[in-house]
Amino acid sequence: MPTAIGATGEDLVLPATDRQTPAAVVLGHPEQQPLDRQLADVTAVLDHYGHLVVVVPSWLPAPARQRLHTVRSILESDRIALVESDLPPLAVAVLVQQLRQLSLYDLGPGVLGGAVRLLSHYVHAGALLGSVARLDRVEVDVRSHLKSYVPGRQFAVLANPSPLLLEADGNVRLPGPDFSTHLTFGARGTGGEWVRERLAPQWRPQLVREVALPEWSGRWWGTGKVVEFAAHIPDVGVLYQLVASVRRENCGWCGLELIGDRCPFCAAPVGPPAPSVPSVTTVSE
Repeated sequence: MPTAIGATGEDLVLPATDRQTPAAVVLGHPEQQPLDRQLADVTAVLDHYGHLVVVVPSWLPAPARQRLHTVRSILESDRIALVESDLPPLAVAVLVQQLRQLSLYDLGPGVLGGAVRLLSHYVHAGALLGSVARLDRVEVDVRSHLKSYVPGRQFAVLANPSPLLLEADGNVRLPGPDFSTHLTFGARGTGGEWVRERLAPQWRPQLVREVALPEWSGRWWGTGKVVEFAAHIPDVGVLYQLVASVRRENCGWCGLELIGDRCPFCAAPVGPPAPSVPSVTTVSE
């Protein structure tokens, strides 16, 4: 039975690219979904799937975060994993999609929960911004901050895997992935031509796909005019190989098989050192 994958909003669930990818379980914000309704929905999910892995963005507002812990506490369930991610909004949506794809494979819930941190290393996430004056997620030097007030200036920013901020002039080149990817992007307040005409020829993805921008993107990047993008591994077979190549341990408390240094369900630490990230050279067509 596949493990259910949860997202904290409809805008963090990308349309499936095939008929096999399962739908995500959406745990809406408190003002959108009454507690009793959410408890009933999560109970039904656990009855059907057994376990639920929820990707919780680190930037999620406190009331929504508290609701998730309330649901877990009331249900007294150690079958719900709330796994935090520091990725920006569109990259979180990509990560949720990858977990949905992997949930069809023979990977236990503890392994899927541990895969959140692992797969984040292979997502190249960034944005094209007209201003970095309010950007606080990536370090902004004084010079770039001042240039934000000059009309027509644009900035190319990487948030993951390594933060970087550059002026988006004619010669700018953002360091990109050296493995096969799809490039997903969304735009608000401006067009996405820069991604298609400038970034895509540099990164050479197999496919460029435009989607609706998540609600939180503007706040995360500090401006309402943003083109957010994420390059990611599209092949679920390659994703599976990455996850399967990591050493697994059994949780000494709940017994689940897992990867990483802590059980995503019961939070018990694992004795041996945390596994290293598999070399990207293992990724192939």
